[in-house]
Amino acid sequence: MKKLFFSLFLLAGALSWQSCSKYETYADQVEMERNAINNYITKHNIKVINESDFKANGNITDATKNEYVLFESSGVYMQIVRKGKGEPIALGQSMDVECRFKEVNMITDSLVLSSFQPRFAAWLDKMTVTNNSGTFTGTFIGTNGLMYRAYQSSSGASVPSGWLTPFTYLLLSRPSSSADATALVRLIVPHDRGHGTASTSVVPYFYELEFSKAR
Repeated sequence: MKKLFFSLFLLAGALSWQSCSKYETYADQVEMERNAINNYITKHNIKVINESDFKANGNITDATKNEYVLFESSGVYMQIVRKGKGEPIALGQSMDVECRFKEVNMITDSLVLSSFQPRFAAWLDKMTVTNNSGTFTGTFIGTNGLMYRAYQSSSGASVPSGWLTPFTYLLLSRPSSSADATALVRLIVPHDRGHGTASTSVVPYFYELEFSKAR
């Protein structure tokens, strides 16, 4: 029943967006996306740094200054709040990862989904993430995750490529009582690095993501 609710909710949103944008060209939609991202950066006083500065700082963003690094090749903006305490996913290796997330539609500036909310706490997403010579791929495993349930019709079991951006820099361990044991990142993900609904609707999303090694 909950699965049906989310499917209907997302379908209604997609139809509403399409009805508003069916007379717009793709270029118009991309321009609207760019404006939404720029407006969000301004509204939230985000300090954007480039990849060179990010590397010079030890692949760290200063959350106290609200720094985000922009990856020019993908258009993804990333803030690392906590790198985690554990191990990276080594070259040629895979790891099962658990994730909680918050998703915000940046066109409407509205919350879409959040597994941080107590009522969805059990809907933890699990994925297998693989490091292929420095390029990460991911596949959702199981059918109980909130992200998977919401977007399986448009994305199948594929993890959005934008979500995989942080894994180069994270150290993952199993959840513990330590507040900084899990990794926490924030992302601005343009439509072409998001899930299927984002891609077809040309909508950017903001994410807060908490990652840990699966138990």
